[in-house]
Amino acid sequence: MPTSSQPTQPPEELGTPMVLQRRMLRALRSAGPRLKVADSLGTRLSGSELLLRILAARRVLERELDPAEQRVGVFLPPTAAAVVVNAALALSGRVAVNLNYTVSQSILDTCIRLAGLKHVVSSPTFLKKVNLNVGDTLLDAASLKKKLTLADRLAALVQAKLLPIGMLESLLGLDRIAPDDVLTVIFTSGSTGDPKGVVLSVNNVGSNVQAVNQLVHLSAGDVAVGSLPFFHSYGYMTTLWIPLALEPACVYHVNPLDAQAIGALASEHHATILMTTPTFLRTYIRRTPPEDFTSLEVVFASAERLPNEVREAFEKKFGVRPWEAYGATELSPLVAANVPPSRHVPGRPVDAREGTVGRPIAGCRARISPRDASDPAEELPVGQEGLLWISGPNVMQGYLDRPDLTERVVRDGWYCTGDVAKLDAEGFITITGRESRFSKIGGEMVPHVTVEEKLNDVLGATDGQLLAVVAAVRDVKKGERLVVLHLPMELSPREVCQRLAAEGLPNLWIPSPDSFSEIEEIPALGSGKLDLKGVTTIAAERFAAEGTA
Repeated sequence: MPTSSQPTQPPEELGTPMVLQRRMLRALRSAGPRLKVADSLGTRLSGSELLLRILAARRVLERELDPAEQRVGVFLPPTAAAVVVNAALALSGRVAVNLNYTVSQSILDTCIRLAGLKHVVSSPTFLKKVNLNVGDTLLDAASLKKKLTLADRLAALVQAKLLPIGMLESLLGLDRIAPDDVLTVIFTSGSTGDPKGVVLSVNNVGSNVQAVNQLVHLSAGDVAVGSLPFFHSYGYMTTLWIPLALEPACVYHVNPLDAQAIGALASEHHATILMTTPTFLRTYIRRTPPEDFTSLEVVFASAERLPNEVREAFEKKFGVRPWEAYGATELSPLVAANVPPSRHVPGRPVDAREGTVGRPIAGCRARISPRDASDPAEELPVGQEGLLWISGPNVMQGYLDRPDLTERVVRDGWYCTGDVAKLDAEGFITITGRESRFSKIGGEMVPHVTVEEKLNDVLGATDGQLLAVVAAVRDVKKGERLVVLHLPMELSPREVCQRLAAEGLPNLWIPSPDSFSEIEEIPALGSGKLDLKGVTTIAAERFAAEGTA
């Protein structure tokens, strides 16, 4: 029996591809005086007010940017201002590149260079706070606001309130936007360690928005908590474009770890939806008052594995059970999800199963092939573990200016996730391991190879020799943590960590000093290649006590 899962709904039943920019105009005008966006900085905007600001910002940006400037950087935390900038760029037919403010300066510089950015919209205050700079590409968001003229305000008012939608679309050139036009570039680091720009089209992200709407049946009564950064595909799709293109409102806070502020925001606005990661759920369990989340109906935990102990603890404290979903930046990002009971439609087949990441979303298919297969056509029977492949309208256009890397992971429209999984007879996906060498820690992808290369440089390795290898083990607090298996070292683990930091490695990527363990030899296969299975086994044995929940 083949393992290919069928789409939960045939693609033809999904309707025409969603052009997000056009859908946004209708959604915001329809919302009218109803709250659409708020943030912890004190901003509160109705649908009408948000549309007015977006249209006004578009006019200013059109004057400031060169007509040929296709990609524009955005370096802002999740706030109403970041929503306005992203939406205004989309209405201009430009490509927003939301940059990661948790990486090192060297990685940030590389991303700006690879994307060919001439301007990055940011704030000097925010840049100082994160201790990063964007050089002479800075376009100060506050100074842009000061450049708004009376003519801009009047034109935006007429466009937002008076012009028929069809006329407004034509005026803005939205009738010329095609579903395959590029909407955004999101940078991610793979196991090679080099930043890769994932190119996502209007239809890539739009198909995800449609799928989420069909899964959880969103309405004007829904309010989502927006604490995920827009440089992360999870936050970009769920807490930027869902509220822009559909009926729900969204309330934003700049730091997903600020549990008390997020709780207060959710309580004030009677939030019904929380889309986050297991790492952040742990923080809320410890620090958020139980009464702050009483209005929540839907809680999704994705970007890393959701341990059952976290699920149980969250439900015990807040009365709502988190459900797991699964995705990848290259897939816009959602692939599969469990539907919470509060949104299950009576009479429909079961659409949630704990221990799985759910069934593929509308229009997507999943397929399992042998782990050493390079072709998704080679399928395994139901229930057998293998490499997970995904096809559908959410598969990226490719890696920015890297057709060679794209060809490695996309075959005949199928994307190789690098994850080991199995499918059951009803199409539910269970992730059983990771084939590629990266860990998802706090929702961020951490490449083992990059850390390993820096580590060996610090230890004085030459000619590609391995003095240390990096693995990951379970961690009660973070879901996973990096550990180091190494040959005898002259430096102490603490000194090694200090030198890794001095090399510019992000803090999230640096193993803690208590995560080092000396071994007699580096496990290797007969071919001379690193024995990844052997490394994983030793790491699990050495750090079993620390990783047990």
